[in-house]
Amino acid sequence: MYKRLELHNHTTESDASLTCEDLLRWMEADQVDAFGLTDHNTISGHPKMQKLLLENSSGIQCIYGMEYTTYYGHILCLNLKEYVPWETIDRRRPELLFQAIRDKNALAGIAHPYSYGYPFARGCRFEMELTDYSCVDFIEIFNNPEPLRQVNEKGLLLWEDLVLKGWPIAITCGMDLHGRWEMGNQFATFVKGEPGGDTAAELEQAIRSQKTCISKGPILEVSVAPDSRSLTFHLADTKKPGFSRQDSSQFLITLKTSSDTYTAAPDQAFPIERLKGAESVIPKLYDKTAEIENLVCVAPVLHLTGQSRQPWM
Repeated sequence: MYKRLELHNHTTESDASLTCEDLLRWMEADQVDAFGLTDHNTISGHPKMQKLLLENSSGIQCIYGMEYTTYYGHILCLNLKEYVPWETIDRRRPELLFQAIRDKNALAGIAHPYSYGYPFARGCRFEMELTDYSCVDFIEIFNNPEPLRQVNEKGLLLWEDLVLKGWPIAITCGMDLHGRWEMGNQFATFVKGEPGGDTAAELEQAIRSQKTCISKGPILEVSVAPDSRSLTFHLADTKKPGFSRQDSSQFLITLKTSSDTYTAAPDQAFPIERLKGAESVIPKLYDKTAEIENLVCVAPVLHLTGQSRQPWM
């Protein structure tokens, strides 16, 4: 099964209008499987949420984290179990903080890298001089409240460029909730998991293997056919509230490699030989046309290496 995760949220522990209990109830009402608690520069809400969940029987889970909020950009932490000091952050060597977060067995990612900066919200745009992306676990490519073309599309293109250059970075998205905001027809992060399973562990596994995906509703599954000569597609319905389900014949698939972008239809196999030896492929699902406004799903990165490539090399 797929689990829906809303990974970027704030409470009154930092600058939001939602208490920890308010956030929990809001997520339950929208049928979320797990949600992030990522207040700015504090984990003071963690014990409060833990107490609430002990008294709760709905099965919803919390991904404990924090959003480092600096003058040079925001770093999103997930599965953070203890506070990691950041007062000595160096704009020219941000890898040190990313690595300190990972040393605590937490996940470190870049939040809304192209968010509007000064004078609108100084520090929201990621302006740290990061050169070694091996310390970055994920990029929040879509921050739902941000403008689609001016901010989120740039985040998507940054991630695609890094992945196709070989950096093993996963994707997430978030509502960046600061209040009771409508979550219908917005992107959410999805991972595969077991009913009642440890969602935090499932998220970690998905991020480390680049198996997260973002979607407004259906998830595009891509697999190599048994003969290893073609790709096949399947659309999995997540039943996310707020998405108007479309006839699959209206959907369009793109397959992006380091050299080109190809189009495919959901109901037809795609010959692997057309990808011209590509090792990594980024599949995306669109409604009718491949415009950012019509994007429905960014699927996990497909790695065509080893035996899956041998028959057609």
